[in-house]
This record gives sequence, structure tokens and C-alpha cells, in this order.
Amino acid sequence: MSAIDEGIVREYFEQNGFFVRQARKYSVTARKKTGEEEIDLLVSNPAWVRGSRAPDFFLFANELPFIQRAVVSVKPWHTNVFTPAILRGSPEIFGFLEENVLKQVPRFFEPDAPDGEHAAVVTKILVLPALPTAEPFRSQSVALLKERGVDAIISFRAMLTDLIDKIESNQNYSKSDTLQVMRILKNYDLLKDSQLDLPVGREPVSRKIRADLIK
Repeated sequence: MSAIDEGIVREYFEQNGFFVRQARKYSVTARKKTGEEEIDLLVSNPAWVRGSRAPDFFLFANELPFIQRAVVSVKPWHTNVFTPAILRGSPEIFGFLEENVLKQVPRFFEPDAPDGEHAAVVTKILVLPALPTAEPFRSQSVALLKERGVDAIISFRAMLTDLIDKIESNQNYSKSDTLQVMRILKNYDLLKDSQLDLPVGREPVSRKIRADLIK
């Protein structure tokens, strides 16, 4: 996984108010990953409200407030659609859900309340390029992901759309290479807000995003 892929995910969560921690700074290629190496990012939401409902399986910016803590696995296979066949034939997708990995999670977060009354909920999030659009393959992919223990998914398209809409072309994002590149492209009209591409008479993008972004 390249730094830019992980950078997009990091910026997405940070722009939505999360604290983000990277479990490791190196890549693993010549051996099997250890437990903690299967986790790409850990995120914590300081604005989470106790008693909130669980987030939807398909995550968008308006669902993020319902996440307290999460472990995030990033699969930037940008030319792939996560069909049932790919999910069944690629066990590495689910490496972050193995028992030895999840045992490592508590040590990355601050301890829960001593009495255990309000144990923190850790959401297991998979970041992927796309799901099938046609049925029954889409429903089968969702069922397989849930069966393996994935709590929620986010598509790169959803994250990029959210970031592009929030970036101001007259701001200098010098502390983030990811945002600065987006800002430069937007400044030269090579990237546009999703609202600007909405033809007259079409439904608002805020409604349509939820149906169309994860494909």
C-alpha cells in the first residue's frame, strides 16, 4: 500500500474530527504480518456521544459521529471490484479480523472506565475501492463481509468526494501533501465540487451520494 492511499484515509478521518494513529511506519512484504501489522490505522472520535446508535454498514460522513473507536484496514486495489469471488479467494482482505490481531487492539487505546460499565465499542472498518452494482452479487458481497466480521465499509470514491468538497482552493494546505495536491488540482479546475456537476432538475447530491458512491 502506498503512502498516498493511507494518506487519503487519514485525511478523511481527521477532516471529520477524529484522532488518527498509525500502528506502524514500515511495509511488510517478505513475511507474514504479525497481529499489530495487520492494522493500518486506529481512529478515535472525541465528539462521540454515549448512547449513540451503531453506524450503518455503508459509511459516509454523516455516519461518522456514531463511531467511538475503530480499527481500519485499507485495501487500495483500485482496479478491482470486491465481488463475492474476490472476497472468497483473497483471505488477506480479512487479516485484520483474526483473533490474534483483535487481541492487540486494546493496548492502542486509552483504558475503558475502571468499572467496565461503559466499555468502548471498537468498529472494524474496511476501506475498499468498490462493490458490485448488480444484484445478487452486491448483496452477496455485503453478506460475506458481514459474516467475516466487518462492521462497516468506506469506498475511496466516498472519501475523495467528501475531501474535494471540503477543500478550499484559496487555502494553503502545506502541512498535508494529500490535501495540497487536491487543492492545486481544484484551483486549476481539474477537480470540481460534486455539487457543481449536478444538472438542473436532478436530486441533491447529499441524497444521491448514499446510493451511488459505494459501487
